[in-house]
Amino acid sequence: MPVSGDSPNDASLQPSESDLDEFNLFDPEIQQCPHGYYAKMQNEEGVFETDALGTPIYLVTRYEDVAACAMNTSLFSSRFDAGSMEGNSEYARRAQELYEQEGGFERVGTMLTVDPPEHTRYRRLVSQAFTPKAITSLEPTIRKLANQLIDQLISGTATGQSLDFVELFAVPLPVAVIAKALNVPDDRLSDFKRWSDASVAGIGTNISIDERLAADREVIEYQKYFADQLELRRKTPQNDILTDLVNAQIDNDDAEGFDSAPLNIAEMLSIIQQLLVAGNQTTTHLLGEMLLLLDEHPEQWARLAEDPLYGKDVADEALRLAAPTQGMFRVVSQDTQIGSTTLSAGSKVVLMYAAANRDPEIWEHPDTFQPGREGQAKHLSFGKGAHYCVGAGLARLEARIVAETLGERLSNIQVTNRSELRYIPSFVLRGPQRIDVVVSAKEAAGNG
Repeated sequence: MPVSGDSPNDASLQPSESDLDEFNLFDPEIQQCPHGYYAKMQNEEGVFETDALGTPIYLVTRYEDVAACAMNTSLFSSRFDAGSMEGNSEYARRAQELYEQEGGFERVGTMLTVDPPEHTRYRRLVSQAFTPKAITSLEPTIRKLANQLIDQLISGTATGQSLDFVELFAVPLPVAVIAKALNVPDDRLSDFKRWSDASVAGIGTNISIDERLAADREVIEYQKYFADQLELRRKTPQNDILTDLVNAQIDNDDAEGFDSAPLNIAEMLSIIQQLLVAGNQTTTHLLGEMLLLLDEHPEQWARLAEDPLYGKDVADEALRLAAPTQGMFRVVSQDTQIGSTTLSAGSKVVLMYAAANRDPEIWEHPDTFQPGREGQAKHLSFGKGAHYCVGAGLARLEARIVAETLGERLSNIQVTNRSELRYIPSFVLRGPQRIDVVVSAKEAAGNG
């Protein structure tokens, strides 16, 4: 498993003193390898001020600070929709007109952009649908899909031809898995992927108003499809997450300071959209990053090929080093201080999970890929506290099964386009755009 070129995940590629002054959160070139910048911020003040949106935004980079902010929802509120171009009156006006003309549903904040106790209601209702049992039941589907996709890679690269691992494996597997969980038929998978892409088109990027509105049209199409599906579940319940969402209830006695009403259509559409993105985009990026890390570290690949059960540690360490969601927005509710940085009420901050996951105060040699390292599971890739990712169990399951299956089925994987690797230009949902690979199958037992 040869390595060529520099790793886009290597924080040892430190920027110079002047580079940090020129740091731009939305610069596509910086996002190709941002870890050196984050490490420098972490080393200097821990909180870095940038003016990326025409207003100050503070990047919180140290592990203890990020964890403390995530736990304190009253002081660091999630009522900040980074994808809505908040404050852009032209976009807001045109978007409202579009939703009215096309019959779209109201876009409501649910799990990601509300705080307790309102958030507690959503979390309890969603947890009734997204149970550990429901997630575990998907394991046979994931294993079957992983093996089918590896079969295609093996046959496609048998003559030495490179194939795109992202397009042929990292995209279709999580799309099919979350579609299975939501009971979406196979003939709608391409629509499902298109709706997912549209849902995150403006997150962590600086696209135009027209581009955002084009994505909104796709989201309205998504809303109409799933609104029909939810109404069908009311009339004809099925054994799926959509039916569980429709039927989820909270006893009045258990409603501690929040409304116990069942979810309405707009709320369910918002939650499904979040599950769609969390179960699709982020997992695609994780699988691509895990493959790159294995290619960069042939000794780890050799161990995985020898012991596929090592896949659990491989998956968790990939999550730490390559957080699919690099950070999440918060807004400060009252004057406060993080370290030596004073923040006034209304200040906008980003909790930089990608930086916190490489804090040398928490992990020895934090930039090194060391599956099974001490404290590996302390990473913040799924957040922390009330907003801990509801789909964390599914993402871990998919990554573990993929790592195990790679180790079981393949003797070698070679990335052939490392010097041309490019990352999606988003500081929030970062992931490789294309990974060309050639793979070799293990010989079947008895064929030696």
